[in-house]
Parts: sequence; structure tokens; C-alpha cells
Amino acid sequence: MLSHAIRSYCVPDNTSTLKFWNGDWNLTWHTENPDFTQCFQNTVLVWIPCIYLWACFPVYFLYLRCHDRGYIQMSNLNKAKTALGLILWIVCWADLFYSFWERSQNIFRAPFFLISPTVLGITMLLATFLIQYERMKGVQSSGVMTIFWLISLLCATVIFRSKIILALNTGAEVDAFRYVTFCTYFILLLVQLILCCFPEQPPLFSETVNDPKPCPEFSASFLSRITFWWITGLMIQGYRRPLEAKDLWSLNKEDTSEEIVPGLARNWAKEWAKTKRQPLNMLYSSKKQQKSSDSNGDVTEEAEALIIKPSQKNYEASLFKVLYKTFGPYFLMSFLFKAAHDLLMFAGPEILKLLINFVNDKHAPDWQGYFYTGLLFVCACLQTLILHQYFHICFVTGMRLKTAIVGVIYRKALVITNSARKTSTVGEIVNLMSVDAQRFMDLATYINMIWSAPLQVILALYLLWQNLGPSVLAGVAVMILLVPINAVMAMKTKTYQKAQMKSKDNRIKLMNEILNGIKVLKLYAWELAFREKVLEIRQKELKVLKKSAYLAAMATFTWVCAPFLVALSTFAVYVKIDKNNVLDAQKAFVSLALFNILRFPLNMLPMVISSIVEASVSLKRLRVFLSHEELDPDSIIRGPTTDAEGSIIVKNATFSWSRNDPPSLNSINFTVPEGSLIAVVGQVGCGKSSLLSALLGEMDKKEGYVVVKGSVAYVPQQAWVQNATLKDNIIFGREMNESRYKRVIEACALLPDIEILPTGDRTEIGEKGVNLSGGQKQRVSLARAVYCNADVYLFDDPLSAVDAHVGKHIFEKVIGPKGILKNKTRVLVTHAVNYLPQMDTILVMSDGEISEMGSYQELLKQDGAFAEFLRTYANAEQSMENNANSPSGKEGKPVENGAIVNEAPGKLMHRQLSNSSTYSRETGKSQHQSSTAELQKPLAEKNSWKLTEADTAKTGRVKATVYWDYMKAIGLFISFLSIFLFMCNHVASLASNYWLSLWTDDPVINGTQQYTNVRLGVYGALGISQGIAVFGYSMAVSIGGIFASRHLHLNLLHNVLRSPMSFFERTPSGNLVNRFSKEIDTIDSTIPPIIKMFMGSTFNVIGACIIILLATPIAAVIIPPLGLVYLFVQRFYVATSRQLKRLESVSRSPVYSHFNETLLGVSVIRAFEEQKRFIKQNDMKVDENQKAYYPSIVANRWLAVRLEYVGNCIVLFAALFAVIARNKLSPGLVGLSVSYSLQITAYLNWLVRMSSELETNIVAVERVKEYAEMEKEAEWSIEQTAPASTWPEEGKVEFRGYGLRYREDLDLVLKNINVTINGGEKIGIVGRTGAGKSSLTLGLFRINEAAEGEIIIDGINIAKIGLHDLRFRVTIIPQDPILFSGSLRMNLDPFDQHSDEDIWRSLELAHLKNFVSALPDKLNHECAEGGENLSVGQRQLVCLARALLRKSKILVLDEATAAVDLETDNLIQSTIKSQFEECTVLTIAHRLNTIMDYTRVLVLDRGEVVECGSPDNLLQEKGIFYSMAKDSGLV
Repeated sequence: MLSHAIRSYCVPDNTSTLKFWNGDWNLTWHTENPDFTQCFQNTVLVWIPCIYLWACFPVYFLYLRCHDRGYIQMSNLNKAKTALGLILWIVCWADLFYSFWERSQNIFRAPFFLISPTVLGITMLLATFLIQYERMKGVQSSGVMTIFWLISLLCATVIFRSKIILALNTGAEVDAFRYVTFCTYFILLLVQLILCCFPEQPPLFSETVNDPKPCPEFSASFLSRITFWWITGLMIQGYRRPLEAKDLWSLNKEDTSEEIVPGLARNWAKEWAKTKRQPLNMLYSSKKQQKSSDSNGDVTEEAEALIIKPSQKNYEASLFKVLYKTFGPYFLMSFLFKAAHDLLMFAGPEILKLLINFVNDKHAPDWQGYFYTGLLFVCACLQTLILHQYFHICFVTGMRLKTAIVGVIYRKALVITNSARKTSTVGEIVNLMSVDAQRFMDLATYINMIWSAPLQVILALYLLWQNLGPSVLAGVAVMILLVPINAVMAMKTKTYQKAQMKSKDNRIKLMNEILNGIKVLKLYAWELAFREKVLEIRQKELKVLKKSAYLAAMATFTWVCAPFLVALSTFAVYVKIDKNNVLDAQKAFVSLALFNILRFPLNMLPMVISSIVEASVSLKRLRVFLSHEELDPDSIIRGPTTDAEGSIIVKNATFSWSRNDPPSLNSINFTVPEGSLIAVVGQVGCGKSSLLSALLGEMDKKEGYVVVKGSVAYVPQQAWVQNATLKDNIIFGREMNESRYKRVIEACALLPDIEILPTGDRTEIGEKGVNLSGGQKQRVSLARAVYCNADVYLFDDPLSAVDAHVGKHIFEKVIGPKGILKNKTRVLVTHAVNYLPQMDTILVMSDGEISEMGSYQELLKQDGAFAEFLRTYANAEQSMENNANSPSGKEGKPVENGAIVNEAPGKLMHRQLSNSSTYSRETGKSQHQSSTAELQKPLAEKNSWKLTEADTAKTGRVKATVYWDYMKAIGLFISFLSIFLFMCNHVASLASNYWLSLWTDDPVINGTQQYTNVRLGVYGALGISQGIAVFGYSMAVSIGGIFASRHLHLNLLHNVLRSPMSFFERTPSGNLVNRFSKEIDTIDSTIPPIIKMFMGSTFNVIGACIIILLATPIAAVIIPPLGLVYLFVQRFYVATSRQLKRLESVSRSPVYSHFNETLLGVSVIRAFEEQKRFIKQNDMKVDENQKAYYPSIVANRWLAVRLEYVGNCIVLFAALFAVIARNKLSPGLVGLSVSYSLQITAYLNWLVRMSSELETNIVAVERVKEYAEMEKEAEWSIEQTAPASTWPEEGKVEFRGYGLRYREDLDLVLKNINVTINGGEKIGIVGRTGAGKSSLTLGLFRINEAAEGEIIIDGINIAKIGLHDLRFRVTIIPQDPILFSGSLRMNLDPFDQHSDEDIWRSLELAHLKNFVSALPDKLNHECAEGGENLSVGQRQLVCLARALLRKSKILVLDEATAAVDLETDNLIQSTIKSQFEECTVLTIAHRLNTIMDYTRVLVLDRGEVVECGSPDNLLQEKGIFYSMAKDSGLV
């Protein structure tokens, strides 16, 4: 019908001579010189481009209307394009008018001479319109138009060739006019296409103009964009030198957080509102009035509503719908690309079939072979371009998804209620942000496989059925059988992974503790015991690893052998069913190519399904988090400061922490006049802090009325410090005002601290304020509030964490009636009784109610709860006063102790910790840390403290020695064995395919082949040997990998434990833990599979090249240059990609740490109303991260496109040479060589992926080895010099000219110390902070080696013996009691040397017996990490029990300063007096009253002994000791 209709166009009115297809195929196909008929040329070839443009027009027009990028000014380029378009239209219509003129001359032509020019002319007008419309909408380079000009030119070229042939054909008449117009048309098209390759200038007013480094993507031309040429600049830069963050482009506007997140947030809000709306419609219908009065009203009504209409409630907000709405439209494009790619994929095998037929048919004209070759190449190239556009869309969508999810989670975290916060811990929320968002990102690339994989399978099966008939089912059956096997293995792997993760977590937890308590381990010489503990866990982990290694070997085996088994079974069935079934080249190799295609979707499906399941779990977790309750912003009315009534008014208000909790504050009524100072006092847990939270709107208001006028500043009980400079912490986003800032710092007593800090107020403060003491943090938090100059100040006990004298200073200068804030409204929660007389009003709270209220005098007169409270506290104050003046006054919470003791002893521990006050004393940091050389470090060193982490990331290529190291770790035998097995496998694989090609070339006699059974048998045998080799190398690599990880971990652990103390002070523990978790994990589970795949793809590529060379030796000319191009591209890529990966991971951690920080300080951020700034900061950090991620995606695409072109060239040449040499080649060899070359693209791609993966991951080995070269401390034990087992018998210690320094470049901390201590003497060592007291003990234990002089114990120079020999014989009770998680028994005696009786006796002497016997597990009581489930005093006593258990002749007591209450202290002192009577005791004293009855006292000052003698003598000398005693009030 169609051909008939078209024919009528081609025929002039009276004749029927011209034929459409020229009747048969003779003209077009079966000829040496093919051509189309005139009719076909003038209809179909002219119409194809027109149909394309008109089909695209409506969609494209709508797209441009919605996506306006701004207006581009008329440029010469644009003028030229428009002019050419108009000329083209004129040329087309010139033809049309010529035809009319002919008619008037009575020359009748076929109708198409009228119709085609008309259609073409209108289309050219449309094209010209689009050129202008694109300019107005800001399109810089248009794909639609480029493709249009390309198609037009291709069609015109065919006609042009035909016209030239016609002209050269002498006898023909030439239509001169049409000839000229057509040549003009052709040249104009060519020029248009060339012009289309150049991009326009950027639109006016676009972001790119004021962007310092805009992304070149949008200003690139269409060709540059589909081949990803635009990133080449960055690649070259990255190849020349390692990239840095400043080299990266800005993100495209549509990828930034501020564009993406609001969209998702809006859609989610709509969806969420739906769920809220539905139940509410009828919720209050039953009894409206309840809403206000009944505090539990909501609950009861909801229940009732559920009974009325249960169907209503089941509507849940669907996050999937929201995500789809937000990202669906852009993602739909990928759907089209994927479908196109899948169809093109099957073109390869089909063209291969034609090629083999062509080689078989000796009469076919040569040009057909070249045509097939060209077609194969074009299909492959198109496939490449389409596939990578598809991937690009997927990855960009994934990236946007992640940005959006992170942004939405962050915004939600700032508004969720406290009760909701309790349900998800900080860790969980951070996981949502990292793990779950990542899952969505990964899924975006796979999700299309859900429909694409079945489609591919169906198409492949259809083509196979056509090829081989029903015997395909045998192969399919094998494949389907393998799917459940793979699935089972995947499930098993998962369970193993879980088990391994568990062991790994335990191991890391233990490592963490070891690194935190390393000092104690070294002092007690316990390294070996803990090494064993770690190795025990590691052993379990390796067991699981071994199991999963066997599984992995099985999986590799099935994965590599599957295609072979499938082919074998299919061919066997095919040949055996019927004698006449001949296996020729076409059938065999086309089927092989199709089976190779099938392999991918079948293996992908289980992966995709599991990743969808994971993503759905993540989706649910996200939905739950995003549906949490939010704080009601209107519960507290924040008004302007006008009313005379007061600046805080609370009427009849009741609050609870969450909707369903009982109220924590009941009917509160009070008014605070403007500018007054209010104290809130009361026993522990009576609701003081809750009252402040309620005023901030952090609690759920059940009823009542609360007004807070003006802006609010808040100082929480636990200071929250950001990881920023000290200055930024104080200014907190306000503008800088130098004079005010100075006043604030002075008032908050921060000047001395700023002087100590290495770079003053520009010092960066670590996460959670690690490099500040508790008191300093509290003062920074206070300074932040004072600086922001608010109207209302809420202080939650800020004075508890600071020393008494500092507290006094702060009260006078800041809070009190004469302070900076004297005109502001201040509410102060406090325990400090001495400040109460200066308050305007005092609120006394008890059990969530205000029991009394009034001024100090009024309350005393009433003699109620307040007077009681005062009496309780006054005594406690008295007893504390004695210590408060001593130089090391403690930062305890003096006041609370009294109260707590009355209340419940259990709370003591919890409360003291909650204030982070117990450990840290004001003077710099507690004493033992002065040992870490903090005080002596020069400035440069302090700065490099921050840089230690950064310089470990090595740049540049990985050295070959690292690979060699890894091979040695595996064991050279296994290494070479696995390489050998790899070779065997690939040789077998090549042989089996070569055998197949020989088989297919067997001559056919009487319709059958002769030696089918032999052929089949050998084919099967080769396949089985291949399988055995695969299994062998898989096992070898996996087991080798386990050997390597065991060896490397053991070395790492041993080396780290052997490192000296100074190493741990220099290296952040995070670094070390990272080595033990991340790097070891990489070595365990990432490197072996990568090595397998790397070796596999290497040999695959080599194999394919060998086969191509076998078939067509001439290919030797072309393969080496292509190989060089390949290597060049690969090196280029790896250099950039590695650096981009680093930049991406470096910029990723700030996102999480900022998020962590925000979660901890969310109440402060809300109080200061800084949410917008924090959201903006978060967005910036996410964008910074994506800025590095985006180029790395594009770099991957860049590489893939380049490589696939190399692969496509190999296909091209393999086919080309096969066509050229077709007379010498058998069809079997052609099939073999082309089917191998079709796979080579995939292998090349894999190879680069794997080689760069291998390079990124092998770095782990390098980083683990790094610590093997570090300095070590002295030998643990030396056989020759080991002292007698009874040494030291007397306990005599001599220091001879002893001197000590912390590092070579620093001054001596101790100099020329000459002291002899006789056995049994009790010596006290005193001195101001930093005088070198702790350094003396460090020298005695050889934590630091002597710089000069020597220490002699009982006649043996301690520098000559092994460290463990020394440290086992001298006992220390350290300053901070560190316990390890494990049983109590393990903490006392890790080596199991003592009997239970001994342990109980020591516990009894340490006054712990009653406590331990009361525990359910007695000695096996599990201590938590850091001993958190024991109070500080109890921990100190456990350390005493350790010392009693060792019972050595020399005891060093580094006196605990802040942690211990007086009672424990007395217990320890009395025990030491009674139990260590005949031992030498050295006490580093902070409280002088403990050493007043010692034999002698050494007074140190600046590292020298300045006074030495009995305490009484020294007091008479009136020297340093006397002045210290006077300070302590002992004189």
C-alpha cells in the first residue's frame, strides 16, 4: 500500500515508467555500485529530516518555555545561522517556483517536484524560528538542531553522490537549474552543521558571569557535551599537578542545595500536611471544648476518632511519591536513553551474523562487507554515547537526591521536639545522612534495571530461539538454576558480613580503649595482655573472613563458568537432538555473543533487587524521621520590649517534655521585671533547668501563657563549643565590634587562657572543645551570650564548672549588680549560696513547682524550704573552703555534693559527670597533662598538632614496592601460584573458543558433521579444566588475602604498641583508629576481590588481542598504537580521579562533623535564633562536597567514552581486516575474532576501573606499613641484663645528675637532680604547676629516656634493663583512674597471675570488698568503657587494689586532684600508711596536708630541686614550701 501511494507521487500524470524501489533489489543491493532510485531519493530521503524536526518540535518547544536560562544577545554566529536558514528556505522554494514555471511551459513532472520543496522549505523556516527561539531562551548549544543538520546532511550526501554518478554518466540529460540549487543546498547544510558545533556566548545576567570558576558544561557545544570533552581542561590540569579544592568549578545552579532542597521540602510539607489534615477533620468533632482544658485531651479524642472511622487513619505520607515528584521528570530522560541503548546492544550480534554470512557467500560484492563494518562501528559508537548520557543523568540525579535528603534531614533536625530527639540518637541521624542518603544515590543508577533487565533477557532469548530453536532452553535452564545459587550465596555472604562487622566493632572498641589508656598500659607494662585480647577477637574475625572467602571463590567460579556452561549445554543439546543440526560459525558465535549479553542482566537482577530492598528500608527510616513531631513555635510568645509589666511573664503554665509525659513543671506563675536579677535555687532534679528550657520553648506547653520580651541569650549547663576559632565561637555570627569583644573577654576571665593558647583567639578549637578544659568551655559559652547583647539572659549554672576565684570574678564582672549586664533581665540557676544575698528575687523550686519566692531577707524570715536549703549547703561550703584557696583549688561542684549526699548517693556520679567539671581543673589542664609537654611545646609544634592528619594522605602514584610488600605479605608461593592459575584459566578459555571455531569449520557431509562427539567432548573437557583453574585461583587469592591481612594487622598492632608515649601524643587517636578500622577493613575485604577482577580483565584483554591477531595477523599494525592511546588515557584519568576522590572524601567529613555539632547544640542555636545561618552553613558544606563529587562522576564518563572508542576501533579493525582477508579466512575464525572484539570494550572499561580501584585501595597497605618504620621504645625485655626475680629488695632509689627532656629540640624539663632515697622512706614531691613533678615519675618509668645522668635502683642502672622488667617491679597509682571494659578481675590482674583469695584480700584492703560482694557477678562484674559504671572514687580505689595486688618495693603515688572527694582520699592515705610500711613511697602531692607526716619533702621549681628535708625543717626555713603551706591554710 505504502509503496503504491508513494509511487503515485513519483509518476508524472500520464506515464508509469519511474519505479520507487526500481522493482527489485538489483539497483540497490545486488550490484557492485549501489544506488537508490530517483523516486526514493526525492521522497523518503528528503522527508526523513523534516519528520524528525516536526516530531521534536512540540516537546522541545515546551521544554524551552519551562527552562528559561536568560536572553542571549545577537552575535555574528547567530546572525550567520539565521541568514543561512533563510537562504536555505529561499533555495528550496526556488525549486518549487521553477516547477510551477515548468508547468506553465507544459512540461509535466512527477508530483514530488512540487511537494518535497514545499515541505522542505517550511521545515527550514521552522529551523530558523527555533534558532532564534533558542537564543531568546538562553540555549548556548542545541542538540536538537545539531542532530537535525546532521541527518539532513547525511541524506543530502546520498543524493549528492547519486547526482554526481548521473552527471558522469555521459548519456544522461542533466537538469541544470535543479543541479545548481541542490549543490547550493548541500554546501549551505554543511556550513550550518559546522556553525552548529560552536556554542553561543552566555546569556545576559546569568550566574556564570559573576562566578569565579563557572562549570564549563553549559557553555560547551553539543558535541563537547555528548563526548564529555568539556572536562578535558581539568583532566590536563590534574595530570600536571595534583588538583586542589580551588581548582574545582562551582556547581551548576540546578545542583546546588538552595535550588534542590526547598523543592523537596515543599513537596514533603504538602504530603505531610495531607496526613495531618485527615484525622484532624473529625478529631475534635465529638467534644471540641476539651481541647484547652484536658491536658491529655489529644490522646483520648484520637482514640475515639479511630473508632468512628478506622479507614481514615491508614494514610501515611509517602516519601517515595515526594521523591518521584521532585526528581522524576529529569529522571524520565534516562528511561528513553536506556531503552535506546538496550535495543542497540542487540545490533552487534545481528550484524555479526550478517558478517559471517557475507564471508561465507563468496559472490557478495565487497562493499557490503565494508558497509557492515561501518554499521557495526556506528552502532557501537552510538551505543557508547547513549549509554554514558544515561549514566550521567542517573549519577546527577543520585547526587541531587543525596543533596536534597541531607538538606531536608538537617532542616528537620533543627525543629524536632526533645521527645523525638530521644527516639533517634545522634549516631542514627548522622547515619541517615551518610548511609541512607548514599543508598539512594547508588540506587538511582540501578533502578532502571528493574525493567531493562527483563527486557534484555526477553530480547536475547527471542534472538537465540531464532538462531538455535528450542535447544536454547537448555542454556536458559542452566542460567535460571544459577540465579538461586547466586542468591543463596549472596544471603550467606550477608550473614557473614554481619558477623564480621560485629567482631570488627568489638575490635575497634577495644583498640579505642587501648589508645585512650595507652599511658596506663605502658606504666603497668600490660601491652602483651591487651595484644592477646585484640588478637583473640581478630582470630574470630579471620575465621568468618575465611568462610566468606570460600563463598567468594564459589561465586567467582559460577560467575566465570556460567557463560561457558550455558554455551556447552546449549550446543550439546542442539547437536544431539538431530543429526542434521549443524553447528556452523554463524550459529555458534552469534549465540555466544547473545549469551554474553544475557549474562549481565541475570547477574544484575539479584543485586538490583537487594539494593531496592535496602533502599526501601532506608526510605522507611527517613520517613519516620521526617514525620517526627516538631516544636510548636507559638507556645512561647516572643514580643517586643514595650510593656511595663515585665520582660518575662509566666501565668499558670504547665509543661512536660513530650506530649504523653506527665508534666514536669506544674502551674508556674511569676513575672520578672525588666533589668532584674533572679536566682533559681533548689535541690537536685527539682526542675531548675527545665524551667529555663520551658522559657526557651523547648518543652511542650500543656496550658497557660508565657511571654518573653526581646531577644534571648542562653548559657547551657553543659557548655557547647563549635569546631571553629575561639573568636568565632564568641562572636557567633554577629558583626564584629572590637571594643565590645575586648570588654567581654576581659569580663569572662578569658584573657589568661587566650595567652596560653598557641595562636591566641584565632586558635581552632577541636570537636566538642577537646583542647579546652571544662572551665574554659563554660567561659567561652558565657562570653558568647554576653557578646550577643540580648535583652533577656538565661544562665543554667555557669559557675559550677569554674574555680571559686574565677567564679567570683565572673559574678562581679558579668552577672552581678555591677557587671556588664546590670541593665539586662537575668535568670540564674545556681547552687552558690554566697551570691544569693545580692539577688533581686529568689525562686525556690521543689518537685516542678515554685515553693517560695522573694528576696534573700524575706525568705530567711519565712524559715521555710529555703532556710532549710541554706543550712544544708552552708556546712558543705565550710568544708570546701579549706581546699578552695589551695593553689590547685578543685573544680568540683562543691555545693551539689552536700545536697546529693543527703539525697541519693547513686546520683552523685551521674551528676558530677554531667557537668564535665570533675576532671578538668582550671589551671591549663590537669596535672598529668602537663607531662604531655603541652606547656613546653613551641608554637610551631602546636600548629602542626592540627596538621598531623592531613599530611598522611599521600599524593602521586603508588610505588611498586607497595605491591611487592603486599605480595610478600601474601607469601610469594601463593602469589605466583595464583598468577599461574590465572594463566591456565585463560589459556583454557581461549583454547575452548578456538576449538569451537575449528568445530564450526568442519565440512558438512550429507547434511551432518563428522566428529561431533569428539568435538563436544574436547570442548567440555577444556571448559571443565577452565573451571578448575578459576576455582583454584579464586581460592588462592582469597586465602592469600587472609594471610596478608593477618600478617599486616599483627605487624601494625605490634608496632603501635611498641611505639613510645611521645608518638601517641603527636598522633590523633582518630588516625590510629582509622588505620585499624578503615585500612585493615580494606585489606580484609576490598583488595582480594579487586585483585581477582583486575587480573581477570587484564588476561581477558590480552586474550582478545591474541585471538584477533591469530585471525588477522595484519591487526598487529593497529593494536600497539591503540594500546598506547589506551595507556595514555588511563594514566591521565587515574591522576585526576584519584585526587578528586581524595578531595571528595576530605570535604565529606566536615558535613558530618558540622551536623554532629549542630545536633549537640541545637537548643543553643534555637535560643539565639541562628537556624538560618546554620542551615546555610550546612548547605555550603554539602555543596563543597558535591563540587568535588560532580567532576569525579564526569571524569568517569569522560574516561569511559574515550576507552569505549578505543574498544570500538578494535571492533572496527577486527571486522575490517576480516572483510579484507575474507578469501583466506574461514567463517569460524571471523566469528571468533569479531565476537571477542565485541567484548573487548567491556573488558577495557573494567580494566581501567579495576586498576584505578586497585591503586586507590592498595594505599591501605602503604598506610599500614607506614607505622612499621616509626621510632620504637627500648626493648621490652633483655635476656642478658634481666635482674633477679626478687629485685628490688631494698627499694633504694638514686638520681645521679639526672636530666630529662621531652623532645630533642626542647629544653631540659628536669636538670641536675641528685637525690638518694633510702629503702622504706616516704617522700613527698611538691611544686607549682609545671615544676616537673610528673616528669620525675615519667623518668622513673622510662616513659621518657634520660637526657643525662642515670637512675639507680638497688644498684642496677634502670636504663640497662628491659622496659617490662622495670615497669613490672615498680608500681604506680596514676592520677586519673583508667579502667578498661572487661571484667573487674581482668582490670585488676590481666595476666591471671593471682589467685582469687589474693584478689579479694586486696579488695578488702582497698575498702571495696563490700561493694564488690554486693554486685551480682562479683569479680566478673563487667566494667563499662572507661569504667563509666563505677563512680570516680570507686575507680580510684580499684587502682589502689591493683597496687596492693602487685605489692612491689617501690610505690609511686601521683595524687588525684579533682576527681576524689575527701573521704576516698583519706581511705587511700590510711591504706598506704598501713600496707606499704616497709616500701619506698614517692607521692606527688597537690594537697599538702597528706604529706605533712612524711620523712622528707622534695620541693621542685622549674625542673630543679630547690629544697629538700623534713616538712618541719622546711616550714622553719620559710622558703617556697612555707608559702605553699600558707596558701593552703596549714600554717
